[in-house]
Amino acid sequence: MSTRHTGRVFDFHARLPPRPGAARTLLATMDRHGIGRAVVCAGGTVKPDTLSRWLIDGGHTETGADNDAVLAACEGEGDRLVPFYFANPHEPLARYLDRASGFRGVEVSPAVHGVALTDTRVRSIADAAGEYGHPFYTVCLSRPGCGVTEFAALAREFPNTTFVLGHLGIGNIDFHAVNLVRDLANVVVETSGGYSSVAAAAVERLGADRVLFAGEYPLQDHAVELAKIAALELSDVDAERVLYGNALRILGEEGERAR
Repeated sequence: MSTRHTGRVFDFHARLPPRPGAARTLLATMDRHGIGRAVVCAGGTVKPDTLSRWLIDGGHTETGADNDAVLAACEGEGDRLVPFYFANPHEPLARYLDRASGFRGVEVSPAVHGVALTDTRVRSIADAAGEYGHPFYTVCLSRPGCGVTEFAALAREFPNTTFVLGHLGIGNIDFHAVNLVRDLANVVVETSGGYSSVAAAAVERLGADRVLFAGEYPLQDHAVELAKIAALELSDVDAERVLYGNALRILGEEGERAR
C-alpha cells in the first residue's frame, strides 16, 4: 500500500489573494510540497474573521470578486495554475457568460454571497457551466437552501454538469454528505478540511475516481492535507487518481501527458 504521493499532485482548490506577487507565492508553496498544478479561484473577497462570523450569525456581500486579476495571474505560468470563475449570483449571468471561455470552471459560494443553491440565479449558473464544460464547485452550509441535500438536488437537475462538493460536505465529520451524493455520477468530492475518516468513506462509498485532492490554500497548509491522503494508505492506482488523475479527467485533459 502507498503512504506517500509519487510527485504528481493536482490541488483542486486554492485561492489567489488580491495582492501583488500572490501567484508567485502560491507557486513557491506548491514547489515546496511537490504540487505540480492547482485550480485557483479569487480570494480575499471577505476577510476570514468576517466570513467565520457570517457562518454563525449570517451575513453576506453583494460585491463580486476580481476574476480578471485571477486570469491575468495565471497567464504566463503555462498550465500550472488553472483559473476558475468566482460567480456572483447578484450580478447578471452575462458577467459569467462573457468571460466563461477564458476559465476552466466556476465556483458559487453561499457563504460569501448569501444566495441559496435553490435560487434560480444559481441554477442558471449551474446550467451554463454544463454548456461550457465547466465543473461547478461549491461549499455547502448548515443554512436553509444551502445544504448538501439541496446540492444533490441541483446536481440531479443538471446531469450534464460536473459538480464538485467542497470540503467533503459540511464540517469535519459529514458522512451523511457522502451518502447523499453516492448515487449521483456527476458529483465528485474534494478532500480539504474534512476528517480523514470521511475521506476514507468517500473513497470506499463513491470510488477513488470520484475523490479529488485539494489544499484550501492559503487557509490550510498543504502538508496537512497531503498527510491526510497519505493516512488513507491508498493503493498506488487509487492514490494516482485522487492526487492527479481525476482532476485531469474532470478538466478534459485525461488523454494529455501529465506533468
